[in-house]
Amino acid sequence: MKESNPSTPSRPGKPAVRRPGRPSGGGGGAEQRERLIAAALTLFARQGILDTTLAAIAREAGVTSAMVHYYFKTRDHLIDVLIDERFLPQRAAFGGCFEAHPDDPVAALTALTRRFVEVGQANPWFAPLWVREVISEGGLLRQRMHERFGQAQQHRVHAAIVRWQREGKLNPALEPSLLFQSLLGLTLLPLATAPVWRKDVVPRNVGAEEIARHAVALITQGIRPA
Repeated sequence: MKESNPSTPSRPGKPAVRRPGRPSGGGGGAEQRERLIAAALTLFARQGILDTTLAAIAREAGVTSAMVHYYFKTRDHLIDVLIDERFLPQRAAFGGCFEAHPDDPVAALTALTRRFVEVGQANPWFAPLWVREVISEGGLLRQRMHERFGQAQQHRVHAAIVRWQREGKLNPALEPSLLFQSLLGLTLLPLATAPVWRKDVVPRNVGAEEIARHAVALITQGIRPA
């Protein structure tokens, strides 16, 4: 009997059978996964989480639905990945501004304000997604983050603000529960709505640096002349 040669190529015209496993689509696994995450963040920021299906994410990324399901079994799984890999690091950095300046509220709040703007500038999806899904009532991302982490960080920030006021280091007229939200409004809201208000602003070259400078000036000096 003639032994078969393993190196002999298959006969022309006969399609190769793809082995089960990772869906095809080109590129490495890490690259594919990152592309899907980027597509998800873009759509979530544009139209909201509830109105975005895994099939829509596949179309945005230019891959098949099978590719999305390979990496993320469900939309909830994908949301958890986004929280762990995109929002959790930023959340820790925001809290770190208070930890780095425990006795200097002006330095802490200035650093936090600039951090908001830096993150929003580096990640175009961050500000609109935060406005739509975190600080808005009924935001799905807000609900999931509270389920995962609770409100311990918010309580620590609130306690720091109250302590600074008690020590005479911060304006006592400020409402502690509103200060963090005020900083978000001064930074992320302008970044998220820039395509709208820039049409009506003269001059129109207001960018991230100007937004940061304006917000820092408001929280450190108010509206009184310097």
